[in-house]
Amino acid sequence: MQEYDIIVLGTGLKECVLSGLLSADGKKILHIDRNAYYGGECASISPLEEVYKKFQASGPPKSMGQGKDWNVDLIPKFVLANGLLVKMLLYTEVTRYLDFKVVEGSYVFRGGKVHKVPSSETEATNSDLMGMFDKRRFRKFLQFIQNFEDGDPRTYHEMDPKRTTMQDVFRHFDLGPDVIEFMGHAMALHQTESYLDQPCINTIQRIKLYMESLTRCSHSPYLYPVYGLGELPQGFARLSPGRGGAFMLNRPVDDILMDKGQVVGIKSGKDMFRCKQLISDPSYVPSRVKKLGRVIRIICLLNHPIKNTHDANSCHIVIPQAQVHRKSDIYICMVSYTHNVASEGKYIAVVSATVETSDPEKEVQPALSLLEPIQQKFVSISNVMAPTDDGRRSQIFVSRSYDATAHFETECDDIRDMYYRMTGTEFTTGDIQRDQSDDEDNN
Repeated sequence: MQEYDIIVLGTGLKECVLSGLLSADGKKILHIDRNAYYGGECASISPLEEVYKKFQASGPPKSMGQGKDWNVDLIPKFVLANGLLVKMLLYTEVTRYLDFKVVEGSYVFRGGKVHKVPSSETEATNSDLMGMFDKRRFRKFLQFIQNFEDGDPRTYHEMDPKRTTMQDVFRHFDLGPDVIEFMGHAMALHQTESYLDQPCINTIQRIKLYMESLTRCSHSPYLYPVYGLGELPQGFARLSPGRGGAFMLNRPVDDILMDKGQVVGIKSGKDMFRCKQLISDPSYVPSRVKKLGRVIRIICLLNHPIKNTHDANSCHIVIPQAQVHRKSDIYICMVSYTHNVASEGKYIAVVSATVETSDPEKEVQPALSLLEPIQQKFVSISNVMAPTDDGRRSQIFVSRSYDATAHFETECDDIRDMYYRMTGTEFTTGDIQRDQSDDEDNN
């Protein structure tokens, strides 16, 4: 019976990143996936014929080009250039197998069309998101965010970041509702309005992260892997053997072996593998998870860029809840042939949202309208699952399902939380600095 420190069920992005962190700490890890491909729920599907087959659609037509040119991510999410995921990937050293490209623009929906979120002082001056007086206040607020340092009261403007609400901070700078909306949803990336009544420290840090990421990339704060997110789990699979680990695809998980309430291994066919800890995505342990809600995702294949995005070949769009009379935001992330995920001249836009009614597709119609004409749609509605306990007693640690957001920050919070529960220590990146050779392609 082979022994490992940790066994991971599934090769989803979160499971791979977490195992990468732990293997960098010296753990011997085995990945097992029931599927014949990497990625699990967030797999990247290629060729295009397999996408049509998965969604039981006829096609694809010849106008889509060669199927092998397509890599369609089922749950695409962008990476903030200075965010936690970048630090985690650098820590694991998997970046040697990855190539990132900058997403060309960050946009917000207002009044029936999309507007660019300002990425420079010139863009802020020319932006139609704000009036003249709000532009001055916006600049002063950004200076406050830029200079803010947690632990240095001189940068607080006589406000207590752990007690003063974000609503009060906006009021302090006399910012109007239009500015508050795009800052809260397109820069701080909050999904609802609840942040307004919470201590401001979290939102300040979120906006600061957005600005730091923007400084790194200039066009937008987001990165996306060339050839799609499927490159991430494959990169970890290449990294694993050098650290004593292994990846096994197309293997069933028949039983989780327990002794006195703690996991001791798993059974897969005729083989048994021992472990001290187990990581799993929700699909392998249905008795250990609960349903929190549902998410709708619609993959849209296009032959044109999205209107009012200055013909961007890739972009991130937030539709704030108030603009479409919802309780939470709708997201659009769009990539294209420039990321080597589609045939020449083709685009992939994915609409995602938390389901709030009995007619999910109607809920996201405002987003779909922005994408017309759409050549092909693939609709999926999935449950959002979360573990029923923290895993410390059983040593079985279950990840949460992917939320509706089109970025990785909330998923990184889950990875960091699982890392803490498994090791008893907070994940820190130490003095990791991005090597110049790993810099993303800004062109």
